[in-house]
Amino acid sequence: MAMPPPTGQPPSHEPPDAEAIVEIRTTFSTRTAAETCAARLVADRVAACVQVDGPVQSTYRWKTAVETATEYRCTCKTTWERVQDCSDAIARIHDYETPEIIVAVVSAATAYAAWVRSSVA
Repeated sequence: MAMPPPTGQPPSHEPPDAEAIVEIRTTFSTRTAAETCAARLVADRVAACVQVDGPVQSTYRWKTAVETATEYRCTCKTTWERVQDCSDAIARIHDYETPEIIVAVVSAATAYAAWVRSSVA
C-alpha cells in the first residue's frame, strides 16, 4: 500500500521495503527551538532519536533576496510508517513559514534499525 507523501518535502520514490529506516532533517533558528522539537518528537514516539547540531550557517533564496542565517539542525530517526506523523509534527511545531523537511531513506545496522522500529511502535 502506497503511503501518502509527508507534509514538506516528499521522497521521490518508495522505500525499498516497508521496514525502511528514515532520516528527516530540519533546521530551527535557535538551539532552544531545536531541542524542544527533539524532545517532543521522541516523547510522542514519532522519532526514536533526534540529534541537534549547530550552529550551521545557511545561505538561501527567500522570496526575492539571498539571505544568510545561523540555524540549528535536527536529524530525526524514524521509520517509513512514521514519516507522515513525524513530518506533520515538525510542521506543527515549526515557526518558519516554509520549514525545511528533508526525508531520506537510509541503511542502518540491523540492531539499530530494530531499535528505531521498537522506539516508534
